[in-house]
Amino acid sequence: MTDVTFHEYSNLGPDEQAALLRRSETDISGFIEKVAPILEAVRTEGDRAVARFGRDLDKANITEATIKATEAEFDAAFKLVSDDVIEAITFGIENIRHFHEEQKPEAMWLKEIKPGAFAGDRFTPIKSAALYVPRGKGSFPSVTMMTSVPAVVAGVPNLAIVTPPAPDGSVDAATLVAARLAGVETVYKVGGAQAVAAVAYGTETIKPALKIVGPGSPWVVAAKRSLSGIIDTGLPAGPSEAIIFADDTVHGGLAALDLLIEAEHGPDSSAYLVTHSRRVAEEALAALPEHWARMTEQRVQFSSAVLSGKCGGIILTSSIEESYDFVNAYAPEHLEILSQDPFAHLGQITEAAEILMGPHTPVSIANFCLGPNAVLPTSRWARTFGPLSVTDFVKRSSIGYVTASAYPEFAKRAHTLAEYEGFSSHAHAVSAVRDNYLPKRG
Repeated sequence: MTDVTFHEYSNLGPDEQAALLRRSETDISGFIEKVAPILEAVRTEGDRAVARFGRDLDKANITEATIKATEAEFDAAFKLVSDDVIEAITFGIENIRHFHEEQKPEAMWLKEIKPGAFAGDRFTPIKSAALYVPRGKGSFPSVTMMTSVPAVVAGVPNLAIVTPPAPDGSVDAATLVAARLAGVETVYKVGGAQAVAAVAYGTETIKPALKIVGPGSPWVVAAKRSLSGIIDTGLPAGPSEAIIFADDTVHGGLAALDLLIEAEHGPDSSAYLVTHSRRVAEEALAALPEHWARMTEQRVQFSSAVLSGKCGGIILTSSIEESYDFVNAYAPEHLEILSQDPFAHLGQITEAAEILMGPHTPVSIANFCLGPNAVLPTSRWARTFGPLSVTDFVKRSSIGYVTASAYPEFAKRAHTLAEYEGFSSHAHAVSAVRDNYLPKRG
């Protein structure tokens, strides 16, 4: 049996408590160095480097001529994917689209700030975006859904998915199905750091994009950081992480069940059960072997590595307040509040990208089909970032309009502040000099 890491939080020293906040990608300096030659090769060699890295790193049968998925591959995907999977993807996309349509800001608003003076915002879609869909530890049509739908709802005219190829050079069939149903028809068979470089610089086949979104490995995270001056890399989304917060009103076996959801993504994931109930903690420990017995061997390996390592396990706190404090310090990507009265705890949680309430809202439902976006900030970035949304695919322009009748009062105040700050041109632009050029009133 795997020895699950168990911490009694109040018995830990400050350094030990701080260590629990670390994620696998916290220090990626080594990856920054490793991705540098990959990025440079793609910049200088284009398709040739993309295909070479596909063969060497992804062990895939890729050539320069097969980087882009064809229409025939899209069509074939609908025959390869079972009807129930297609129905589930359709169900999820409908809910995700409905949520993001409600989230979409109005095209423009103006408010009269003072009589005759108006200010507001206008929202317009960005011109292009790349959507990264990982594949290294599984197939993720759900990520395709979560990245594609808000971009399509936002009205981005040029969208492309980048995703690592399989050994035979194909794209995961369900990913192609999800892409087409969401409204994206361009898919490139490239992953890892080379994918980020390809959409940042552009190649003979791959069009450059203004922005790239989507979760990825430390290689992808490192490439994004390295190229952040060239392409907008969006919210920081790295390896999966979750906290299952449980009070004493639920069974620990339920907490253990949900603790495994994000832990099974890979050994670089992070997952903690946080509870002040020793009963819940002990029930969770006892239930884990039973849950593992129902899982596939690979997912058992991944999740057991997480729960027995430095980035996962069970944390027993001395009080509900201590549990709140740890959750807020951790600022998780996914947070479940397991309680018969989850809203009693919601007001105490301020730092989490996604908060799922009660025993009927596991991360599984949120990841696939509830509607809110499951592409979320990791590594404590929930303190300043929110989930991927329609607003990630639009840009905001401020709108201002001052009428002739309102101008004198605003000009007077602006002139006063311009002179105080020492900007003579600012001052002259709202002085009698301007009056000479303006139409005479009355």
